[in-house]
Amino acid sequence: MPVPSKTDLYRKLPSVDELLQSRDLAAIVSSEGKAAVTDAARIVLARLRAEIASARLDPTGVDLALSGIFSAIERQLRQSLSFSLRTVINATGVILHTNLGRAPLAASALEHVRDASSGYSNLEFEVETGERGKRDVHVDRLFHNLLNQGHAGEGARATSDISTIVVNNNAAAVLLALNTLAEGGEVIVSRGELVEIGGSFRIPDVMAKSSATLREVGTTNRTRVSDYERAINEKTRLLLRVHRSNFEITGFTEQPGIHELSALARERKIPLMEDLGSGALFDLNSVGVRGEPGVLDSLQAGVDVVSYSGDKLLGGPQAGILSGRSDLIARMRSNSLFRALRVDKLTYAALEATLLAYVKRDYDAIPAMRMMHLSKDEIGKRAEAVAAKTRSSKLAVKVVDGESVIGGGAAPSAVLPTRLLAISCGGLSADELSARLRASDPPIVARVEEGRVLLDLRTVFAEQDQRVIAALDQLAR
Repeated sequence: MPVPSKTDLYRKLPSVDELLQSRDLAAIVSSEGKAAVTDAARIVLARLRAEIASARLDPTGVDLALSGIFSAIERQLRQSLSFSLRTVINATGVILHTNLGRAPLAASALEHVRDASSGYSNLEFEVETGERGKRDVHVDRLFHNLLNQGHAGEGARATSDISTIVVNNNAAAVLLALNTLAEGGEVIVSRGELVEIGGSFRIPDVMAKSSATLREVGTTNRTRVSDYERAINEKTRLLLRVHRSNFEITGFTEQPGIHELSALARERKIPLMEDLGSGALFDLNSVGVRGEPGVLDSLQAGVDVVSYSGDKLLGGPQAGILSGRSDLIARMRSNSLFRALRVDKLTYAALEATLLAYVKRDYDAIPAMRMMHLSKDEIGKRAEAVAAKTRSSKLAVKVVDGESVIGGGAAPSAVLPTRLLAISCGGLSADELSARLRASDPPIVARVEEGRVLLDLRTVFAEQDQRVIAALDQLAR
């Protein structure tokens, strides 16, 4: 008997029209629509043709594939119509995990987003006067409440004239500030602060796009206030301090204090800006993190403009925030770049709700802050409960001491003591176990260290513990 050629195998494949007219697809065409099912059928047939062309399918394989073609089309349709952006369980212990979306939003933020977006809102409308309004008033009043301190304390600057605007991320905030305050002029910054942030974005590149000229001073490890002073000339428009939020320089180092730079800026009548990157509105000492300046700390020390992120230590949505002297913020607000970089009603709604939690001092309402405040004992009790309920005889589950980190480029050397679930399974490597956890629904993202899979429940919501238990029970099956 002659061996069928590839052409013969291609002829076995039905046409798209034949498939759509089949009774086997009638129900799904009715529920999902002819266009979507047509696309799925074309993808499945194209995949079969490719496998025939590469000789991966022989006549028996083609017949087997055709016997299950309707199921294949349904699976393809489900995949095509499912969301790509999915919920995952973060068991890494990294609270502000950039790849996993950084700070989870508070319940009040989600509710306010829904209310503000399910209908119309007063985004840019003055209800009292019936006239057009400004969208940034919805959060500026709350920042004013949190940052304007009439009595800042002895030796500190009162911050009674502070305004705030919001753009789409901190890189945009830096770009807007530099373009507004230093376009065509020079910006003085220490060589030790020319950092690269996530996604290969570098401070010098952002500065170049702002049409300001970078003026480096000092060395990588040592910069003094005198270096800034000597570099000031008639072209100087701004002194820039960039917080080393994602790395540390240790050893033979020197860096001028923020009060020294503030005094120099005031003496020479040049604005001082600090890019905090993360930016906290609460006392980080309360969670054991030392040496990480907060937004109010910088403003009270005399910094004229501070830039920071909304979805890091603030615990809100992705945003770039600029707080500082009202006259400088007003100039940024009138810059045409501000309109290009502005945020929408969803971001304002989420940010407003997050800030209201700060105003009410309801810090536990903000998930990232709640996770930071969890004690080792609290996490340990949950870990012990999960370990006790895991019934797979093939898994070895132990509870061990470990460390969580804040993440998101915040406080790189700070760690939070925690208790970890250490998991191993005979016949499966740690990488294979980790992959199986990621294949769960929803996916569980863990750490792999020293041949073990580690789960840190600090970053797992308590209501997700049962899903972790179910996934562990399925791991070795």
